[in-house]
Amino acid sequence: MKKIAPKKQWESADFEKAFIPGLAIDSVIFGFHDNKMMVLLLQYKNTNHFALPGGFIYKDEHVNEAAKRILQDRTSLTNIYLEQFYLFGDHNRQDDSMETIMKARGMKPMKSHFLLKRFVSVGFYALVDYTKAIPTKDEMSDDCGWYDINKIPPMIQDHKKIIQKALDTLRGDFNKKLIGFKLLADRFTMSELQHLYETILGVKYRRTSFQRMILNQQILKQVDIKKTGAAHKAPYLYTFKKEK
Repeated sequence: MKKIAPKKQWESADFEKAFIPGLAIDSVIFGFHDNKMMVLLLQYKNTNHFALPGGFIYKDEHVNEAAKRILQDRTSLTNIYLEQFYLFGDHNRQDDSMETIMKARGMKPMKSHFLLKRFVSVGFYALVDYTKAIPTKDEMSDDCGWYDINKIPPMIQDHKKIIQKALDTLRGDFNKKLIGFKLLADRFTMSELQHLYETILGVKYRRTSFQRMILNQQILKQVDIKKTGAAHKAPYLYTFKKEK
């Protein structure tokens, strides 16, 4: 059963007692569609602050389940590839951004408020088709939306570093764990696969070099020819070998 936090939760003592103190989750939710790479961010008006979607872990909740809950709350998606990638615990990662955000919402937090204390954050990243997600803000934010990975706005605390660390990890995992195939249709062309690789990895491949690299991995099965109706030769369609 999904747990419901109390009303006016950020000012409730019961809210603070429900969660593991000093521990949070920051989710880097990457979106891909039509050869565009985006990241999901929360925006706080009257502050010019942006932040990653995050949350806290109930005292009787597994960390991975908390990450799935937060992901579903922000995107309405389930069964998404989600990877824990790093623990962020620098002693100076806190700043006055949260106090500014709370004051902008009419709150008058005391210095002892739990949101103003030091947090260690567990980083997770997800990779989704952003056209299938429904971005949803939380109680503290005013907006939740997709931003170009190359045009990240000013971020609170160390969130920009968290995004870069997640992106580096995603790119390292991309070939090793074959994550990208979750973003393709069941049948796809070599060109569509190449565009996916180039967008996620931020590199350009020669068509012949890319095709040779992929086919040498023996992870694809040729299944059909794409019907285009054009006079030129139609491209082959491939599918991912499930046993791989």
